Amino acid sequence: MKASDLFVQALEKEGVEFIFGIPGEENLDLLESIRKSSIRLILTRHEQAAGFMAATYGRLTGKAGVCLSTLGPGATNFVTAAAYAQLGAMPMLMITGQKPIKSSKQGHFQIIDVVDMMQPLTKFTHQIVSGDNIPSKIREAIRRSEEERPGAVHLEIPEDIAAEQTNAKPLTAGKVRRPIAETKSIHQAIAAIEHAKHPILLIGAGANRKLTSKTLNAFITKTGIPFVTTQMGKGVADETRPEYLGTTALSSGDFVHRTLEEADLIINVGHDVIEKPPFFMKENGQEVLHINFFSAEVDPVYFPQIEVVGDIANSIWQITESISNQTHWDFNYFKTVNKHLEEHLQEDAHSDAFPMKPQRIVTDVRSVVEEKGIIALDNGVYKIWFARNYKASFSNTVLLDNALATMGAGLPSAMAAHLVHPDRTVISICGDGGFMMNSQELETAVRLNMHIIIVILRDDGYGMIKWKQAHMEFDDYGLDYGNPDFVKYAESYGAKGHRVHAANEFVDIIEACKKDHAVHLIDVPVDYSDNDRILNHEIKQLSAKI
Repeated sequence: MKASDLFVQALEKEGVEFIFGIPGEENLDLLESIRKSSIRLILTRHEQAAGFMAATYGRLTGKAGVCLSTLGPGATNFVTAAAYAQLGAMPMLMITGQKPIKSSKQGHFQIIDVVDMMQPLTKFTHQIVSGDNIPSKIREAIRRSEEERPGAVHLEIPEDIAAEQTNAKPLTAGKVRRPIAETKSIHQAIAAIEHAKHPILLIGAGANRKLTSKTLNAFITKTGIPFVTTQMGKGVADETRPEYLGTTALSSGDFVHRTLEEADLIINVGHDVIEKPPFFMKENGQEVLHINFFSAEVDPVYFPQIEVVGDIANSIWQITESISNQTHWDFNYFKTVNKHLEEHLQEDAHSDAFPMKPQRIVTDVRSVVEEKGIIALDNGVYKIWFARNYKASFSNTVLLDNALATMGAGLPSAMAAHLVHPDRTVISICGDGGFMMNSQELETAVRLNMHIIIVILRDDGYGMIKWKQAHMEFDDYGLDYGNPDFVKYAESYGAKGHRVHAANEFVDIIEACKKDHAVHLIDVPVDYSDNDRILNHEIKQLSAKI
């Protein structure tokens, strides 16, 4: 068969449902093979958005999301998405085209070394030089992408290789079970937890995988040990339960950090160095139990004394099965701090001020999104407010990037979430800056007849940097810009635009959008003037008094 047909059949064998991207001349054989396959091509308006969609698909399913581009500028547009998937541990396969490698009469037109470019951004990158090698290279790329720690991989298929004939056949993936922790390490972990007086559970990005949520909730139910999450650990354990003490949305000094400082044992599950450290270890300080797929990466602030290495879900299950509750465990201080945190979270949570306070925006969004509804956050200062104030009950219902922390991913991520979960409410939360970086994908969403809601928090400037600028006592300079009329902008693409004119209108508008199958955009003016006072000063002062 033609090599491009074999390539697509191999992808089908891997269970690929969608390919996101923009084909070019060098992909036309592959495009024709996709046309004849069961795989659905999602044509986007920018390769970066296609990469974000593929990565988010991978995050939500555990299967490698696939994206496609041509050579040269199409491939370079994948760079940010590759870093997004690699740092965020999202399985993704990028496929790029290339000029013929056996004989080319176009010199170096559009040619760069894409494989070399992808080397530091991926787990695996390879140029296919023979149709006979396609099955093994696709199997290897998918395997590398999906195994712990998941991430980005890349295959380049030149135009002449895609067109050649081959007798090779797709390979069938074998079933692989992850190694489980050694029994002695489980016993050591149980002994440490039972011996501690103030143990606390910290859930990180690496715990945000299948089955881990179930076992962690069971562990918390049995022991009653309070828990904290990092931003990318949100929702792994049910945050509506009384043991939840908050999310480490700030670098330090928040109420949640006081609980971590008071603990004599931190049960650190799924620690991932891509997130800002949620706590800092000191010599002769508190004990840290590291539970993860891999041993700890040691640095000056993280050097755990006990490690349980193996499949996280199985490790937690083993510990839960054998651990016994201890009468000397004392969580009173944790509960006191949490009481003060909950009181602080209510500040301006129902404010009628307009432009709207970010606290009110979070409260209103939480009130209208069902438990399994999904919010996809772009990157901006509102991410901190949502991380602190928004309680999630299920994994991956808050799609938040605290790894690369790139702007422009909010809308594409929401679109991918809708494709995976078309029966759920999906809301993209974007700043005006981040939204405009991939706003062209409104056309894609409308063309695909999606039902998503895009909330644009408009402050006409780069709010996150303004917050840092104010904290450093610099003048307000260089961060303001103009915006289009977002309502008209949405309508020009065939979407439906809405504008909030008073705080009490916001919930009603979202509720109406939920009932109307269309792409909806809501322009929400936001007031960030209290960011510096609250996030940099007030929180630290109040929490230090407890």
